[in-house]
Amino acid sequence: MYQDLKPLYWWPNMKADIVTYVSKRLTCAKVGESQLTGPELIRDTTEKIVQIKNRLLTARSRQKSYAYRRAKPLEFEVGDMVLLKVSPWKGIVHFGKRGKLSLRYIGPFKILAIVGLVAYTLELPEELKGIHNTFHVSNLKKCLAKGDIVVLIDEIQLDDKLHMIEEPVEVVDKEVK
Repeated sequence: MYQDLKPLYWWPNMKADIVTYVSKRLTCAKVGESQLTGPELIRDTTEKIVQIKNRLLTARSRQKSYAYRRAKPLEFEVGDMVLLKVSPWKGIVHFGKRGKLSLRYIGPFKILAIVGLVAYTLELPEELKGIHNTFHVSNLKKCLAKGDIVVLIDEIQLDDKLHMIEEPVEVVDKEVK
C-alpha cells in the first residue's frame, strides 16, 4: 500500500500513518460487526485509498489553478537589458528617500545566458564581484528605457544577499526634551 502511494504523494510520517491505518482496518475487520475478510478487506481499503487520492488531486489542482492565475510569466532573451531587485532594510534612509520612494532596482544589466527555465546569468560590474551572477526571474524586471540610464554602483553598498547598506548622511534636526 505504501509503495502504491509513494510515487504520487508524500507527507511527514507517511509510512507510519499508512501502517497505522492498515493495522486499524485489520483490527476492525477482526473485531467489528461486518467481519471483513481477505478480498473484502482489500477492496474496502483500496476504495478508501482511492477516495484519499481523489481528495488530494482535487486540492492540488485547486492550488495549481490559483497559482497559475496569480503568476505573471516573465521571459527574457540573451542580450536583453534587465533591472535587478535589491532589498532595502526598514529604517535606513537610502539616497535621502524613505519608504516607498527608496530604491528597489539597480541596473540595467545585460543577460548573458539562460540557465534552466527561470534562471538567468547577468553581466555584473566589478563592484558586484562578491555576488553570484545567476538570478531567478522573480528578481528581475525588464528595463524599458532606451539608452544609458545607469545607477552608479559606487553610490550603492550591497552585501552578499543584495541588501543595501548605507549610513545616514547628516542629522537634519535635533530636539531636546
